[in-house]
Amino acid sequence: MKAAIRIAAGAVALACATTAANAEVRFGVMNEAYPPFFTKDASGTWIGWEIELMGAVCAEMKETCSIVDMSWDGLIPALQSKKFDVIWSSMSITDERKKSIAFTDKYYNTPSKLIGGQDGKTGTAPEDVSGKTIGIQVSTIQTEYYKKHYAGVASEKTYATLDEAFQDLAVGRVDYVFGDSIPLMTFLQSDFGKGCCEDKGNVKDDPAVLGQGIGGGLRKEDTELLGKLNAAIAAVRASGKYAEISKKYFDFDPYGE
Repeated sequence: MKAAIRIAAGAVALACATTAANAEVRFGVMNEAYPPFFTKDASGTWIGWEIELMGAVCAEMKETCSIVDMSWDGLIPALQSKKFDVIWSSMSITDERKKSIAFTDKYYNTPSKLIGGQDGKTGTAPEDVSGKTIGIQVSTIQTEYYKKHYAGVASEKTYATLDEAFQDLAVGRVDYVFGDSIPLMTFLQSDFGKGCCEDKGNVKDDPAVLGQGIGGGLRKEDTELLGKLNAAIAAVRASGKYAEISKKYFDFDPYGE
């Protein structure tokens, strides 16, 4: 089933229910393109893997859902102030974030990666990036990884969006961009990315910083909704719908280990 999406009063409404809807569930999404997970098409409609998965989860819950978009660093404060009900925006499940919000079970996982100019050199160890400048989106798990593993060895330049970091990488203002592997690889496969940059490799995993996969973020008191979401995520995977959606965007299983 394809979710019908429309612009309405500052939000995007997904008519996902298959029976009479309960109270609308509002999903918070970062207000920038993050392909292939979410982006807007020419008409302003939200599309992408994460949007389709949201539609499948809402249909499984038999709920009407809507999208509220805002800046990445405003998502947790907006959730806590009840501007929406679920962060559904490729947010990593980390112990630090668990201090302030609850998370669903993971719905995908991706390693963190460095990309850089086409100089032929690869490697992501501290000695490989010594003296270089690394571009990182602000308030991400990669900023914490930088502080733990690269601070004092390389310089950091932060950006409000990954697109801004990609632009600086392409013109040589930074030596690397550090982020989740899937959007970085999507950039490298674009016409813009092919002409300037290459994969330098995945960084050494550090679950304490990089987290335990991607999940939906909720207020801690919303235990009933948390249970519904976890059951729906499991059902979508078990039914084969998860695999069906994923095959449109990936040649691998994004769920990971």
